[in-house]
Amino acid sequence: MSRKLTVNDVEYTLDTEKTLLENLESQAINIEFHCRDGHCGACRCQLLSGEVEYINYPMAYVRDQDILTCCSKSTRDIKIKTY
Repeated sequence: MSRKLTVNDVEYTLDTEKTLLENLESQAINIEFHCRDGHCGACRCQLLSGEVEYINYPMAYVRDQDILTCCSKSTRDIKIKTY
């Protein structure tokens, strides 16, 4: 199933079978990352709208308005802002 992914006001198709990081990579969107499992927090983005679910509970500190793209998938259309 695909949904809508909006990154910095540009709209893309979101594949819900992939993590948000994998979706960003498939659209050639540059984002910092290191661990791919929620430990380092390098892939942190601001969640502007929508919801995510975590595949792995993030070990890095995540503020209320932030998400880690490496270990999350969307549950609906999502809008994010990269740092």
